[in-house]
Amino acid sequence: MTTPSRAASRVERQPAVRVLARVGLAAIGVLHILIGIIALAVATGAGGNADQTGALQALVAVPGGLFVLWAVIVGLIFLSLWQILQAITARRPGQKVTEVAKCVVYAALAGIAISIAAGGRSNASSSEQSMSAKLLAMPGGVFLLAAIGLAVVAVGVVFIVNGVTHRFERDLRLPPNRWATITTTLGRVGYVAKGIALIIVGGLVVFGALTSDPEKAGGLDGSLKALVEVPFGVILLILIALGLIAYGAFWCVRAFASRLRDP
Repeated sequence: MTTPSRAASRVERQPAVRVLARVGLAAIGVLHILIGIIALAVATGAGGNADQTGALQALVAVPGGLFVLWAVIVGLIFLSLWQILQAITARRPGQKVTEVAKCVVYAALAGIAISIAAGGRSNASSSEQSMSAKLLAMPGGVFLLAAIGLAVVAVGVVFIVNGVTHRFERDLRLPPNRWATITTTLGRVGYVAKGIALIIVGGLVVFGALTSDPEKAGGLDGSLKALVEVPFGVILLILIALGLIAYGAFWCVRAFASRLRDP
């Protein structure tokens, strides 16, 4: 009898499935590069929404962008399906939970991208502020919102630790060539930059909870824009933007330079 794990392993080994998974990895990279570029625009006063929604909307606005957006959508869908296969074949319970969580995130991004490709408009910061306001209106909502902010901060710390200690390199499976050095360097810079961005996001969410002000909990876009208002914030924003671009480039290079995990 064929077990689900064996069936998933066979599907994982299919060349077409692996190619589509790599397209999905590259799609994550493209999104982060766009977010970084928009963040640079914010630092120079040009405006824009420096989050996943803003990146997807910016993609539609350029010639040929809609085609690229649909390629990103296909990549995200297959990457979420790839994570399901990874969850089925994973041996440790913790790893299974991690892969399922990744699947949910990628599927949610694919849903947002499909909505934008179909002509819908979305503002992630406004949605996050609205959600924060609803939480604050609930009994005990202040503590729940603060807990969410602290969780985001914790994730940011993990990103920084992974970048500084090079822990993320354990899963890369890079062949020993020139791409290995390029990929790991981009990853180290990118992980630290994204970690700092997440800590800022989480810190503002906690601040919004403590002050009962949902406008302070505006997500990545609101957090990056808030940096412009503080001393030396523009310099920090530029450094974070460059780091996010490096993180996106890391995913793009990783998509085609690293070996995918064998079951």
